[in-house]
Amino acid sequence: MPLQTPVLALARLAEEGHSGGVNPWIIGATALGILLFLLFVVVAIGGGRDHT
Repeated sequence: MPLQTPVLALARLAEEGHSGGVNPWIIGATALGILLFLLFVVVAIGGGRDHT
């Protein structure tokens, strides 16, 4: 069956576990830091303006 080959390949990859690479916590912390910095910039820029 043609569908069986990709399914078996995915199962084999899932069983191998962590393949190294970059730690996902580092990526998440970096993304959170960038988003918090951008939020601070938006609040700082728009903080002195009156609502219309």
